[in-house]
Amino acid sequence: MSDLQKYKKKRAEQDPKFWSGYDDRLETFKLGIMLKQARLESGLTQEQIAKSLKTTKSVISRIENHATDIRLSTLEKFAKALGRKIHVSLL
Repeated sequence: MSDLQKYKKKRAEQDPKFWSGYDDRLETFKLGIMLKQARLESGLTQEQIAKSLKTTKSVISRIENHATDIRLSTLEKFAKALGRKIHVSLL
């Protein structure tokens, strides 16, 4: 058992609600990391993406760090600004 799994188990025993929705939050976190990584690989700054999306750097930062409730149209614009496309898959 990994340290994270041990921590989760101990914390869940102390406060069962703590990990409620963890898996969903993890997926949105991963999305933000993927967006940030793609931006960095493209050599663009948050300011450059923000200008392309006609928004602010703080909005781009929130997308990359929290990635919650992002509209598909926003993801498509973000990808287009990077010269990429979004691929959606249902598993």
